Amino acid sequence: MSARKFLYPFSILYGGAMRVRNKLYDHGILPSKHYDLPVIAVGNLSMGGTGKSPMVEYLTELLRKEHRVATLSRGYRRNSSGYILLTGQETAAEVGDEPLQFKHKFPQVMVAVDESRTNGIEELLKEKPQPEVVVLDDAFQHRRVAAGFYLLLTSYSKIYRNDLVLPAGNLREPASGAKRAKVIVVTKCPPDLDVREQMEIIKKLRPKPGQEVFFSSIQYNESVLGRNRSLTLKELKNTHFTLVTGIANPQPLVKFLREQGLKFDHKAYKDHHNFTEPELRELQHEELIITTEKDYMRLKNEISREKIFYLPIRTAFLHREKDFNELILNYVKKE
Repeated sequence: MSARKFLYPFSILYGGAMRVRNKLYDHGILPSKHYDLPVIAVGNLSMGGTGKSPMVEYLTELLRKEHRVATLSRGYRRNSSGYILLTGQETAAEVGDEPLQFKHKFPQVMVAVDESRTNGIEELLKEKPQPEVVVLDDAFQHRRVAAGFYLLLTSYSKIYRNDLVLPAGNLREPASGAKRAKVIVVTKCPPDLDVREQMEIIKKLRPKPGQEVFFSSIQYNESVLGRNRSLTLKELKNTHFTLVTGIANPQPLVKFLREQGLKFDHKAYKDHHNFTEPELRELQHEELIITTEKDYMRLKNEISREKIFYLPIRTAFLHREKDFNELILNYVKKE
């Protein structure tokens, strides 16, 4: 038995408190703020590692063609506070790695951070021009905002129905909280996941009537990108490099790179890791570094541009991508 199972009594207490909190919001005893524009909340029940950033980017790419989109994050582990509308000139330490990643990928999109989602939305609505739709990153439990569309992510390898509430497990709230979601996306699936297993997962998730379930995988780029040049994965086959990750679950990336026949050492740090001066000095001695796009936001100004590259990823639906897109677009058009 895992040592965490001894914490199960505390999970009962924590889970009970979260159930009470949710009921207070459900019945309007605790207030939730509604807004006169479409608000999409992307989040999960588990602690990290479900692919929220690629999904926020997917939604941004989908919506920005016809709408003024804003993304709003809390800017996890930033050294600033309050509302900031990014220009792209900030550092990851100032605004958080993921928001900076969004801004670099979509420079024309409004990207903001605020630890208060309500204040963040209100500040965005003061901007000229105003956004037409707001995508909230990691906001499934942030119930002071009443989003019009909740998008719940759960990782294929860690389905929330198989987990326990903190501290014995990794769930931020009981699995019953999934009822708020309009759509559930099982992320990081094997690209060849067969229909039979998909149906088994749907049965395990027990979606409520009208709740849609989709399956997606992580699609890796064929090249790693740097400041001045790119390298194809094929070019890397004859080069030993160091993989640097500061993400919740690096194993899918490690597995993918191994499957490409690449040879590398792996330096794994905790999620959203703030690199120390000694760690940076150590990394400076590496001949070639491949990292994630999120970690690149923290390292690009600290490591020689000639030796650091990142591997872009994107969300790819296994099937019914058009149906998913229509659900999102129809919601935004109706609001």
